[in-house]
Amino acid sequence: MVLKILAVDDSKMIRMLIKKTFKPFNCDIVEAENGVEGLAAALREKPDIIILDVNMPVMKGDEMLAKLRNEHGIKDIPVIMLTAEAVKDNISHITDIGVTDYILKPFKGEQLIESAKKAIKLEA
Repeated sequence: MVLKILAVDDSKMIRMLIKKTFKPFNCDIVEAENGVEGLAAALREKPDIIILDVNMPVMKGDEMLAKLRNEHGIKDIPVIMLTAEAVKDNISHITDIGVTDYILKPFKGEQLIESAKKAIKLEA
């Protein structure tokens, strides 16, 4: 079974890194540049997991996560948030909204894979 991963980040480089990281696995990567595009893609694509940046233009990641958690049919999708902010209040905030896991930037591909494996079944 092909897994669908939604990568939402305003950085094309980060989205490319996510694609490269999941290349050895049976996955399709759908990309979005901000939370508005990401939410629309989540509703349209119904991904198996979402990898979501916190700081983006148009709609930030925590706003998208909050809206996602209130949308019937997609509210239970696991979400891994990527954040450059290790401030306790920020981590507490995204945890309260319902993030599955978070990874601090800069990150290594192995960290992302390990986090994803906790939420979905990845097969090489």
